[in-house]
Amino acid sequence: MAATTYLFSCSPSIRSSLSIQTLPPATTITPSRSSPLHLISNLPIRQPDILRRLLRLAGEQRDLALGQALHAVITKAHYQHDHTRLLNSLITTYLKLGELSDALQVIDEMPFPDVASFTSIISYYAKSGMENEVVNLFARMRQMDINPNEFSFVALVTNCIRRFNFQLGSQVHAFALKTHYSNCTHVSNALIGMYVRCGHVDSALQVFGEMPEKDVSSWNAAILGMVEECRYAEAFELFDAMGADGTYGDRFSLSTLLTAAAESFTGGEGEAIHAYALKIGLDLDLSVGNALLGLYTKFGRMEDLLYIFDRMHVRDVISWTAILNGFMEFGLVESAIDFFNKMPEKNHISYNVVLAGFCKNGHGSDGLDFFQQILGDEVEISDFTITSLVKACTLASDMKKTEQIHGFIIKSGCKPGAWIDSALVNMFAKCGRMEDALKIFEQQSDEKTSCITWTSLIHAYGRDGQPDEALTLFCRMMKREIFLNIDELALATILGVCGTLGFFNFGKQIKSTAIKLGFLCELGVSNAIVSLFAKCGYFKDAVLFFNQMPEHDIISWNTLINACLLFRLGDEAISMWNEMENCDMMPDSISYVLIISACKYTSSRSISIQNCERLFYSMTISHNIQAGPEHYAAMVDVLSFWGCFDKAEQLIESMPFKHDAYIWRSLLDGCRLKSEHKRGRRVVQRILALEPQDPFTYILMSNLYSASGRWHCSEKLREEMRSKGLRKNPARSWITDRNGLHSFFCRDKSHPQYKDIYGALDILILECMKAGYEPDTSYVLHEVEEYQKRDFLFYHSAKLAVTYGIIMSQSQTVRVVKNVRLCGDCHVFLKFASFVTCREILLRDSTGFHIFKEGKCSCGDRWENEFVTNRDERYFEAQGKKFFMELKT
Repeated sequence: MAATTYLFSCSPSIRSSLSIQTLPPATTITPSRSSPLHLISNLPIRQPDILRRLLRLAGEQRDLALGQALHAVITKAHYQHDHTRLLNSLITTYLKLGELSDALQVIDEMPFPDVASFTSIISYYAKSGMENEVVNLFARMRQMDINPNEFSFVALVTNCIRRFNFQLGSQVHAFALKTHYSNCTHVSNALIGMYVRCGHVDSALQVFGEMPEKDVSSWNAAILGMVEECRYAEAFELFDAMGADGTYGDRFSLSTLLTAAAESFTGGEGEAIHAYALKIGLDLDLSVGNALLGLYTKFGRMEDLLYIFDRMHVRDVISWTAILNGFMEFGLVESAIDFFNKMPEKNHISYNVVLAGFCKNGHGSDGLDFFQQILGDEVEISDFTITSLVKACTLASDMKKTEQIHGFIIKSGCKPGAWIDSALVNMFAKCGRMEDALKIFEQQSDEKTSCITWTSLIHAYGRDGQPDEALTLFCRMMKREIFLNIDELALATILGVCGTLGFFNFGKQIKSTAIKLGFLCELGVSNAIVSLFAKCGYFKDAVLFFNQMPEHDIISWNTLINACLLFRLGDEAISMWNEMENCDMMPDSISYVLIISACKYTSSRSISIQNCERLFYSMTISHNIQAGPEHYAAMVDVLSFWGCFDKAEQLIESMPFKHDAYIWRSLLDGCRLKSEHKRGRRVVQRILALEPQDPFTYILMSNLYSASGRWHCSEKLREEMRSKGLRKNPARSWITDRNGLHSFFCRDKSHPQYKDIYGALDILILECMKAGYEPDTSYVLHEVEEYQKRDFLFYHSAKLAVTYGIIMSQSQTVRVVKNVRLCGDCHVFLKFASFVTCREILLRDSTGFHIFKEGKCSCGDRWENEFVTNRDERYFEAQGKKFFMELKT
């Protein structure tokens, strides 16, 4: 073989990378079976600069053999100069090749290591998450009297960032101050990042403020800290100051601020950042474009979303998944599926978005079917996937499928976690399997991570109308250490349960806990407090707290409008809606359900119907919100309430989707209220055809049989219902005081003071009958004698709870919660009771509040039996004082 130029056993890419001037033109070698070391040692390349170039090439080309050969050459040649620099290059090469042990061997053998020698390995340790090794090597460097440089400090702080080690980070900061390296921009940037990551944003801002020079990374780190702390307004102020300082934002600045605009629901700020991105030419950047997609998804602007996506020259799987998520957020499920099938690239997040989207839009069965595709495509299954799967099964409400899904989770070896256990508890509770929900709950071992499961079970009891169990579990939770680890989500959930069940005293304790833990500023917690006040009958306090909140989101406004609905204040709800629009707050689907329902309680029939129709048809035009079954049901409810039955039926027939029994029930309620019996019977047949297995349907049929005197058919139907495992929550009323919860069923004698309660109620009934109260036994749907019907009627749960409140309550107002609609006879009775006892009775049932005062009800007496008003009010007042004194004695 002919002689060749310097070509030893290294890769062709290295050979091509070497400069022509590496060897003199006449230099040749004869090929032999000598080692690379022999070839290198015989070539004139032993100058330090050439060796350093070769070491760099060995690292870039991943050539360990060359690196080891160069190591041998450096060791053999005893350089008087540049020896430490060469060995530092060798350490860097070994670290690039992942040969940590060789790098450590080099530094151990170095006669004079310097700061660069140690910093290279410290940086490698920090990037690998080897915290102890970082500290030990840094200590060794200091023992050798080698002072760190700015790169050493950056490596140390990076280690603290990766390990969330605030204590070590603050010590490094102190050392940097002592050695004056804290004035270095790179060190200060790293310190800001460390403080932000460890949750000490104020310290980060202090470092930022003391920096003599700032670059774009400094501003970005400070802005990120503000966003991490949800201090969005301050983040935008920092960005303005950044521009005033002459520093232009980069892709990181813009994407961070766009995320902040989406999370804070500040559309104006988001549009301003978008305009800035257009100005500096970053609007088509991949990360900025993806952030814009997230922003416009949050604000429900599908046209802008598609416009941004079409303009992006480069798209990744995040871009495609963002559009997919947008379709699901806007309820365009079919479009989302079509888009998903056309996606050029998918990852497990894309699949999770589809599965979660099915759950969000109430398509539980479709979600279960899609999970089969996930398994078939062998997609990675995460905790989020399992949680969404359980939610889909919850929506499907299929007992057998709940068992199958639970079995799959156990068989797949999925580790139990707070989110999965919480979803399982919720699934079992909604499907009537509270025993299984309790088993999951009791199996929790790590109490620090089970806070979600506690709140989920409490919420399940509250939703299931079991206040005793919810209260007991809540008291257990307060006694555990887990209560000290409670987060804002758990606080908001428990506040919601307290509001639902009327536990105002407990709700105040939770509010105090939120203040103590610093969570009162959290929007979710503040919204829950507004809901608590409203649901416990303190409407003015709810409005006052709402006005004191520093910021509001759409949930805040929805909560306030819902409070107006609870008190049947339709005109006030319309006023709130107008104020919300003036604040440029974008309504969502729930907002429209609430405001349409509010038209039921406005003062004018004609204006109510006009407003209702205007709002219903403006959803799509103004805000691109497609009307769903819940909007149609609210519309039908309003039209039938005002007697527009023909319009209501025409609207149902014009629906673009399958009729839902829920919509027909809205019409049935109007038929009941307006005594449209013929139409009501026809609507009942519709409901029975649509949902023959629903417990409500069985109860409806049974009551119809009872009302027509067909007692045998009624009992037979109830027996069939019991045999199928279907159940209806029994009517229940409860009242809370300092001694806890007092719950009552119809003719309940389980209360320890039942004799006193029944005795007081008998006296109250007699006094009310003297005042004109006449029991209406048509509300007793049992085949018994007339005198027995009166016995059934007199001891309804609401009457028992109110009587207990009158006897025991020290306040003027008696507050009672009932889990179903208040019957007409109880409604009339409680109006008389408010006159006779001179007490205000505030009762919340499934329709809202009834505030009984001086013989009148705030609901406007919208019941079949009207209150008899031909009595002398002075007689009521005298009788009330007399009766009240008898109860006291």
